[in-house]
Amino acid sequence: MLHKFIVFGFSIILLTGCMYPSENLSQNQISKDSQLQLVQNAIDLYAEQNNGMLPIVTKESDTPLYQKYIIDFSLLKQQGFIQSIPGTAFENGGSYQYVLVDVEEKPTVKVIDLHLTDEIRTIQQRLTIFRDEHTYPPFADKVAGSVYELDYEKLNLDAAPRVNSPYSDNKLPVYISTDGELLIDYRVELYKALQEKNHSYSNGDDIRPILIEDHPVVPAYSIPYTVADNEPVFAPEIEEGW
Repeated sequence: MLHKFIVFGFSIILLTGCMYPSENLSQNQISKDSQLQLVQNAIDLYAEQNNGMLPIVTKESDTPLYQKYIIDFSLLKQQGFIQSIPGTAFENGGSYQYVLVDVEEKPTVKVIDLHLTDEIRTIQQRLTIFRDEHTYPPFADKVAGSVYELDYEKLNLDAAPRVNSPYSDNKLPVYISTDGELLIDYRVELYKALQEKNHSYSNGDDIRPILIEDHPVVPAYSIPYTVADNEPVFAPEIEEGW
């Protein structure tokens, strides 16, 4: 497990080595109406002309759902479905990793906000250093099921780690699973969405899709949540679909 965790941390460092030098330029701001639609059109045409196959980077089967289906822009360019990679894309110096959701029913283009990845990377580095010496993560209080708080003092942090939400001005807690995986707690955003939107979710459903119905950014670094007594709860027992 330790080897797998170190590889995970290393891959995050590689992904975020670029500090998004053009992040303040207008072409690097995500828009679900322009650049996402351009890529969506390319995905639809690619699938139509390739017997339903999708231009995605091959990932390991246990890759978290919302980080699993990374769009392979090189395939889209090679076959002439796009002229250039969007300025918002990581591959072109942007701050977003383009991904697909709902790949079995209706492949839809969304993005991972790499500012989140950068924030997680910082915590991951401290965690890796701690585990190099102590092997096991610094678990603190149990949150739910297999989800625990981090003992932030053992990681030399001034407070419990939080990251900026991609959906609001909220700061979202970062927890750790018993498998040693860092997790972002999206419950405050899920609760708001459940209250504001008409939905038919019930206990046992993974409710994370409600966050991306009207938003381009996926809830990366998360595990399934379901609803209980009209509130979102962690549900790691739910098998991730698609």
